[in-house]
Amino acid sequence: MACRLVGRGVGKRQSRPWIVSDELWSFIEPLLPKPAPKLVSGRPRVPDRQALCGILFVLHTGIQWSTCPRNWASARA
Repeated sequence: MACRLVGRGVGKRQSRPWIVSDELWSFIEPLLPKPAPKLVSGRPRVPDRQALCGILFVLHTGIQWSTCPRNWASARA
């Protein structure tokens, strides 16, 4: 699968490599399970794409989860 994704947003040099391109997301999204219905109240679910970008940000920068910016989603472009 990785070979097929080369040239589709994977491996391209970019200033913020943790941002998942629309083209790459179109390949990833169908592989993810649909969210279960929410049965209890609590914190709203973070969209899958935003969660993936956060994971990639932590892996790329080496930042600790506890020091991740709280408003990171609003800085997404």
